[in-house]
Amino acid sequence: MNLAKFDRILREVLILPILVISLAACALFLGIRETTSTVQRIQEADAAIAQATLIQKLVVDEEDGVRGYQTTGDRRFLEPFDRAASPLNAAFGRLKNLLMEYPDDVRDVERLQSAHTVWLEGFGRSIIQMTGDGVQTSEVDLNIVGKAYMDAIRVDLQKIIQDSEARRGRRIDAWHHQVQLILIALIVVAVFTGAFIGLFARTRLKQVSTAYRLSEEVLERRAGELFASEQNLRTTLASIGDGVITCDPIGRIQIMNEVAQELTGWKQELALGLYADEIFHLLEEGTREPIRNPWTDTTRLEHGNSRILLRKDGSELLVDDKTAVIRDKSGDTTGVVTVLRDITNARKTQTALLANEKLAVAGRLAASIAHEIHNPLDAVSNLLYLMSSGSTPEETVQFLDMAQQELSRAMQISRSMLGLYRESKAPVAVDVHDMLAGLLLLLERRFQTMGVSVTEAVPAGLCIDGFPAELRQVFTNLIINAAEAASVNEGGRVSVTAAALPPGLDPKGVRHEEGALITVTDNGGGMTPAVRERLFHPFFTTKGEQGTGLGLWVSYGIIRKHGGSIEIESSTDAETHGTSVSVFLASKPVIQPGAD
Repeated sequence: MNLAKFDRILREVLILPILVISLAACALFLGIRETTSTVQRIQEADAAIAQATLIQKLVVDEEDGVRGYQTTGDRRFLEPFDRAASPLNAAFGRLKNLLMEYPDDVRDVERLQSAHTVWLEGFGRSIIQMTGDGVQTSEVDLNIVGKAYMDAIRVDLQKIIQDSEARRGRRIDAWHHQVQLILIALIVVAVFTGAFIGLFARTRLKQVSTAYRLSEEVLERRAGELFASEQNLRTTLASIGDGVITCDPIGRIQIMNEVAQELTGWKQELALGLYADEIFHLLEEGTREPIRNPWTDTTRLEHGNSRILLRKDGSELLVDDKTAVIRDKSGDTTGVVTVLRDITNARKTQTALLANEKLAVAGRLAASIAHEIHNPLDAVSNLLYLMSSGSTPEETVQFLDMAQQELSRAMQISRSMLGLYRESKAPVAVDVHDMLAGLLLLLERRFQTMGVSVTEAVPAGLCIDGFPAELRQVFTNLIINAAEAASVNEGGRVSVTAAALPPGLDPKGVRHEEGALITVTDNGGGMTPAVRERLFHPFFTTKGEQGTGLGLWVSYGIIRKHGGSIEIESSTDAETHGTSVSVFLASKPVIQPGAD
């Protein structure tokens, strides 16, 4: 059973009983509301009876007051009569309002009120007036008339009270019947609801129980798989060639594979639980400055950085470290894993390759340089021979001037050759125009031999900071590659241009600093996309046995070291064939001496 189905069963177990109970509650509410309405009608009947009884009492008080005054002539007996007048009118009004929905009863009340008025005006007040005037009021006929009026009032009152009591009795019977129905309904609903919930819950809980047993089986199987996976992981960590160190979020060591133990000089049983920055340290390769430990500073993670690792015995190794944060599902940090790779031997090999490439570049230039120096010296030798063969003073001066020019050219070539690999220990200001002009001078004879014309457009005063020898090596490779590509076609051309570049965004949207953009363009056959993708791979060459495959790889590393970038555009179309290499170099890059 998946989680969605389990959730659906839980919702059914909770919601359906609540729905059934809600429906029963609604039915109960309707029954109670009807019962409440019946009780309200009973209360209205009680109120009508109470008002009729009050009217009866007030009428009796009026009659007693009149009879007492008639008998004694004392006006104190009229106090009940006088007090009953106002309440009696109000009582008649309330009684009619209570019986408003029963027209026959309203007419009975109006008839009662009319009979009372007849008694009051036709007998009551007359007796009071006559008694006050001293007239004899004991006549039988007069009193028989008053009695008849009062009997009519009593009959009407009795009828109203009896009708109200009969109505009240019927409503009480209806209320008892409604209560019985509600009780029966409650019992039926309770039995039905209990049976429904019991059967429904039993069915669903059986499904949940079955799912729980299946989940237990799945959990047992997954626990076994997890154990096997953990064993595989431990075996993998023990067998890989890189050092792997795992720490908790505060930098305490949890796991060190065998390679990590060998690199650091610490055994895992001794290092477990200790803080990583207590047992070994990392230094910046160029400056040897201690770096903040990545095991405790998860906000400063760096990848692929060359560091100096101080081992337990004090010895040093050059390592490449990569650090990553381990997070749980909620994104909280649960640990840090660092991978260390010993690149000491690889760095020695790389250094040897770099030296070899420098020698290769020197070899590529040797023939041209020897020829360039031989030509001026040969000219000087011929001029000296002419001078020793009896030249005139005027010719001697002319020959000396020509010899001086040839020697100056030889010295310029030798200075350019010496500066090609004379390296400073720190970045210095490099005049791009002088650097490129010197390279083109050294390569001039070679261009002529290849049949390639070279044009140069580099503004004077364009300077950048860097290592001159390394930059000369880069552009020597690029210019020679362009000339060799252009020499394949008749009328081969190479263009070397440079321009100052203000801070901004390059065509790819990457922000760059202020610097110089140097472009080397040729009209050779161009390169296919497959070749361009592999240009900067070590040992990849398109020149067969004549190439080492290291030139562009080394050049790429030097450009990156100088905080620059290199872009290549090439076309093999018949009309637009050729290649353009653009190198951006920052004016004030951050360069670490000795870094690659």
